[in-house]
Amino acid sequence: MFSDHRKSALVRDLLVAALLVVSGVVLSGVSLFKIANTKVDLAQATPPLQSSPPTTSDKPAESKPGGERPTTPAPEPAHPDPQTKGEAVKPALPPAPPEKIAPPLQQK
Repeated sequence: MFSDHRKSALVRDLLVAALLVVSGVVLSGVSLFKIANTKVDLAQATPPLQSSPPTTSDKPAESKPGGERPTTPAPEPAHPDPQTKGEAVKPALPPAPPEKIAPPLQQK
């Protein structure tokens, strides 16, 4: 049915294919073995929270009924600059040229 030349070519092709399959399986096994035996170190995005003793220097003093007034001064409200009181805010960009402005919308 097959000639000797075709049989030897078929056997050679099957041996090459089997060799490629075996080498692929071996390579996959070695890779999986290396992956399984590596130690994974994960980076932590934020440092862990550490409790610290509360600092009372930046807190206002507590009010006591019938006692002393707090010693820390109350914050003052923001006051606008007297030079800029009447001025309008200047735009960041100059006005667009007329050819870049769309025509007004028409009412239906």
